Amino acid sequence: MITKEKEEVLRLYNSGLDAYKKRKWDEAIDFFEKALKVDPNDGPSKLYLERCKQYKLTPPPDDWDGVFTMTTK
Repeated sequence: MITKEKEEVLRLYNSGLDAYKKRKWDEAIDFFEKALKVDPNDGPSKLYLERCKQYKLTPPPDDWDGVFTMTTK
């Protein structure tokens, strides 16, 4: 059974992921931060929050397909 808190995290995460794929970095950041307020240990939200912050500073190329390419090991 899934808790109400986890349902809320999933809803916020999915909204953030949708914004991420549309390159709406500020909107995505907002959703991931809200998800982390509900569950500070949500790994996927932490990961995408950091990626959004990176892409906000250095946007991906115009032909970006949503895939994250690691530049360091």
